Amino acid sequence: MSYMLLIHEPVGQRATRTEAEGRAAYAAMVAFGERLAAQGQLKAVESLAGLDGAVRVSHAGGRSQTLDGPFAEAKEMIGGFFLLQNVTREQAIALAHECPAAQWCTVEVRSLAPCFDESRA
Repeated sequence: MSYMLLIHEPVGQRATRTEAEGRAAYAAMVAFGERLAAQGQLKAVESLAGLDGAVRVSHAGGRSQTLDGPFAEAKEMIGGFFLLQNVTREQAIALAHECPAAQWCTVEVRSLAPCFDESRA
């Protein structure tokens, strides 16, 4: 089965690190991804930029809206993800505990499923 580890990090957290600390955190995440890939458990991984250049698009009340970031109401952001494959739910949760980001963020574990299928929730 496939699971996604979503990295939820506090907005502005990256700015509190020195460049060396940021590079060390990134290197730890890269090493974690490389280990998952070597075990055949990684389908995709990406780090996401901060909210400054982000855009939110919605369609409400028949109107299309575009909101440029940063978003004042945001307390956290998705900082990146690991898309896992060939793992059970229990393995995905164990990997989330091993993820270096769990030391400074929240790692959310979600199974992949069509939006109409809540049976795999």
